[in-house]
Amino acid sequence: MDRKELKSLLDGVANGKISTEDAALKLRGEPFEDIGFAKIDHHRGIRQGEGEVIYGAGKTPEQITEIAQRLLDNGQRTVIITRMSAEAAEYAKKSNLTFTYYDIARIGIAGTMPDKNTDTEIVIATGGTSDIPVAEEAAITAEALGNRVTRLYDVGVAGIHRLLNYSKEIMRARVIIAVAGMEGALASVVGGLADCPVIAVPTSVGYGAAFGGVSALLSMLNSCASGVSVVNIDNGFGAGYLASMINHI
Repeated sequence: MDRKELKSLLDGVANGKISTEDAALKLRGEPFEDIGFAKIDHHRGIRQGEGEVIYGAGKTPEQITEIAQRLLDNGQRTVIITRMSAEAAEYAKKSNLTFTYYDIARIGIAGTMPDKNTDTEIVIATGGTSDIPVAEEAAITAEALGNRVTRLYDVGVAGIHRLLNYSKEIMRARVIIAVAGMEGALASVVGGLADCPVIAVPTSVGYGAAFGGVSALLSMLNSCASGVSVVNIDNGFGAGYLASMINHI
């Protein structure tokens, strides 16, 4: 249950359309459900506006599917599963879940994707094609939270004219996610063009001295462009979630 559904439930009690007994039954669940290997947070949507997200790495296919099913059974309409393996996705597809898998992003969606509930856009730009998996994690996350997303892929500083070709998209964005490895310069360039918040995502793409994304991370942290914030290396999910929060303000 999210905040909108909670308000609707309370309004129903206030106008007599829902009995107090039915409302109490709806709310009777504890703040979390203990199923042994997981404690499922059914009230996260009420507290934070969005329901619980499942981090798939390290969980068995059976664990992922059961957690997702419990969340759906308790009223969560869209369950995001990040870092989900193809094996776990195949298991979910064979279960009773309503389920879609986005292999490039390694994200599974149990339930249904929501309608777009904002008029403003999140723009996601990558330095290169190799950064697309991280960008897609951000994009699918943002779309699963009801956002409109515009993708600008392979527009890095090695050919800056490619990025400048999309100046209109950059100027009209409500928030931009800049995804890049190597030296991570894309975030500073985008930050110097846009009048909206820029979320920089360093990726682990690069040769040895890139240190698995540390070089891009430090470049982005030291950006001279105003309005640039940085999430962790390869954290497309974190960027997509934060961008959604900004876009919904």
